Amino acid sequence: MASAAIFSSLRRRRSPSLEAFLAPVDLTDVALVQTLATVSNELIVCFSGKSMFFQRENSRSLIRKIKFFVILLEYLRDCGLGCCNNKLSSTGNVCFKELYLLLYRSKILLDYCKQSSKLWLLLQNQSISGHFHDLNQEISTLLDVFPLNDFSLSEDVREQFELMRKQARKAKLYIDKSDEAFRVKLFSILDGFENGVIPNLVELRLFFVDCLGVRDGKNCRAEIEFLEEQIVNHEGDIEPTASVLYGIVAITRYCRFLLFGFEENEDELNFRNQKKPRKGLITQEIADTFITVPKDFCCPISLDLMRDPVIISTGQTYDRSSIARWLEEGHCSCPKTGQMLVNTRLVPNRALKNLIVQWCTAHGIPYEPPESTDSSLEGFYSALPTKAAVEANRATATLLIQQLADGSQDAKTAAAREIRLLAKTGKENRAFIAEAGAIPHLRNLLSSSNPVAQENSVTAMLNLSIYDKNKSQIMDEKGCLGSIVDVLRFGLTTEARENAAATLFSLSAVHDYKKRIADEGGAVEALSGLLRAGTMRGKKDAVTALFNLSTHTENCASLIEAGAITALVGALGNEGVSEEAAGALALIVRQPTGAAAVGGEEMAVAGLIGMMRCGSPRGKENAVAALLELCRSGGAAATERVLRAPALAGLIQSLLFTGTKRARRKAASLARVFQRCENYAIHFGGLGAGYAFAGNSASGRVVGDVSVPVSISVPVL
Repeated sequence: MASAAIFSSLRRRRSPSLEAFLAPVDLTDVALVQTLATVSNELIVCFSGKSMFFQRENSRSLIRKIKFFVILLEYLRDCGLGCCNNKLSSTGNVCFKELYLLLYRSKILLDYCKQSSKLWLLLQNQSISGHFHDLNQEISTLLDVFPLNDFSLSEDVREQFELMRKQARKAKLYIDKSDEAFRVKLFSILDGFENGVIPNLVELRLFFVDCLGVRDGKNCRAEIEFLEEQIVNHEGDIEPTASVLYGIVAITRYCRFLLFGFEENEDELNFRNQKKPRKGLITQEIADTFITVPKDFCCPISLDLMRDPVIISTGQTYDRSSIARWLEEGHCSCPKTGQMLVNTRLVPNRALKNLIVQWCTAHGIPYEPPESTDSSLEGFYSALPTKAAVEANRATATLLIQQLADGSQDAKTAAAREIRLLAKTGKENRAFIAEAGAIPHLRNLLSSSNPVAQENSVTAMLNLSIYDKNKSQIMDEKGCLGSIVDVLRFGLTTEARENAAATLFSLSAVHDYKKRIADEGGAVEALSGLLRAGTMRGKKDAVTALFNLSTHTENCASLIEAGAITALVGALGNEGVSEEAAGALALIVRQPTGAAAVGGEEMAVAGLIGMMRCGSPRGKENAVAALLELCRSGGAAATERVLRAPALAGLIQSLLFTGTKRARRKAASLARVFQRCENYAIHFGGLGAGYAFAGNSASGRVVGDVSVPVSISVPVL
């Protein structure tokens, strides 16, 4: 029987009907024979005239057996079944139902060989040959037990039956020697890259074009996409291993550009068409709201789709970033059940992750796993890269950068797109792409009048900037920061502007660069504008960048002058970005000029009070910190304005008992500020005791006593 692995893989690509796994019921003898004859004929029509590129002999042998069954079934149908009283015996009925299942499994196996990529069939050559042999053994068993004497067959049909039975008994496992030689050659090419010996153009053309029949860039893309799909669908359980497959993917990508060049007019046309909304249809943004994420795929804490599901000691599953934040805040219990945690180990829930990936793929939803600094968890493509993959990607990067430097406009656009994708899959790639000199050429492309080229180049810059050592190269490249800011201000697409903001956020992770970014003309204004009027993703990119800039004390004046204060105050009412907005304000109000600017915003205090009431634990923490610093730095007028806020006493009291450690500490400090004001002592007389309860120490990362959004990571795009 063909293994479940093939059935499972094919179901993911094209779901077969249940007839593949269930025998027919409630069919008369005539109807059963007629159905079998129809199915057999369909198989012959589908596969007889289309020779497989690999597994030719095994496929032909299987088709020959099916052709015999057609002869047998049509003879029985034309003769009224040809059995006593026109009724099938119980043995005959069982045999025909088993034949029904065998025919459908044959269809699945032949479909698999027809639809799979050539490289995948080559890699699975021995395994697939084994599946054909298993199927032949089942057919042989069926022929052995078939009640031949129950039927009045003509002499020639009986002779063909006996001949087929003998051939099936004698059949042995057949592995095509030429196919196997190609497989060995593929691994020799892989070994060559592994040893730093890159095959020459003639050798690669001979193998990919002449041997495999991969004749253009479109074929190469199809091969790459199929292999990557196998890695995704069989994560952690695949032969050859994912790391080997990534090596082959990298080699195929290299050959794509080496053999077929860089002119990607068709791709770019498709890219542009995807950007245009279709007339008469709802926009994608609206359409996405109709997709309901399964409840089990959502984190119980954030309620968002889980990107990295992990299991804690109570058996509950959470997204890694959410539960890590919960634990950092000092909690020792399960958020969902309230049980105390035996330990704080986070065990990856790979089964659930695979289901989430498959669901996202089926619904066309992009799946971007969190970037990890742990080399053993390097993003979604987490199999440790082999030297072959690294060397092939390095060679590919060299070709791409040559095109960025000297190619046509279309070639430069295609090269930028490929660098963007290559920089998405690991720090090794990001390192050698920058080392090979991509950054100056990408900088030049940032000013392109081609929206696709501009978007690809700024996104490639973003992905490269995630690697810390590349940040200095980007900042030191003359005019590069200014070009990124220009894309943020005047970018030709929404995605380009958003990715420029994300790039500034990534670069501002280095303290020394925060002042330079804030001083770059138009940078803060553009970030503020994106925070006010961008998409939700754009708002998040902008607010995290502004938060980073606000952690540098010398940026306060620039932020005020550029209108960032108004944008941050307005963001307090937006649940998706309010946490970081409050954190940025808490830092800004530490300086008198910042406190005056925030105090002058009519909705600032009300917005912070609202966050204390309804915000996330970290949001409440940042809000109370901002109010405390506003009182300390803003003078009597600002303090009085805070004191008059309705319901503040109850909110502080609540934080003293339910907030995070830092929130309790800030709430206690704010209560003491109130106690020093005689007019409010009666209302806050009992709050001072909360300071001892809150404690004086804070855990986790703190910048100026403000909670840093440690869960925020730069996405690869």
